[in-house]
Amino acid sequence: MTASAQTVYALCVLRTRRLDDDALQHIYRATVVARLMYAASPWRGLTEAPDCKRIDSVLDRAWRHGYCPSDLPTFDELCNIADDELGRTMRLSNHVLHVLIPPKILCIAEIQPQTSHTLTTAANTQHTLVRFHHTNVVQRQILGT
Repeated sequence: MTASAQTVYALCVLRTRRLDDDALQHIYRATVVARLMYAASPWRGLTEAPDCKRIDSVLDRAWRHGYCPSDLPTFDELCNIADDELGRTMRLSNHVLHVLIPPKILCIAEIQPQTSHTLTTAANTQHTLVRFHHTNVVQRQILGT
């Protein structure tokens, strides 16, 4: 967050030097937003509500000062977009993480947290399903949560 504050100060200096708003917004997105999003997929599952609130406050403050566009999504939405892009990329057969994704066989929705269920498939094979908090991007991509 300190680096973001320093970047905002640098943007203030650039604004006093008459740099237009479009260029300031481009610089903000290329520096602050890129720093926030760097490896966000793995670590965002470990963040708590106060952490997310601080990150959103950084984006809100920049929006109030005109350093980021009004249509910039929230941090959570940015992470969802990044996860979706990573998921599409991981599903390509030549991607290095493709081997981590099992073939999609079953789609199970709305299983209660911390419970297990037994499911019998068409081939009379029993599977035990357990749902837990998914903090890993690969888990979120596989299970669609």
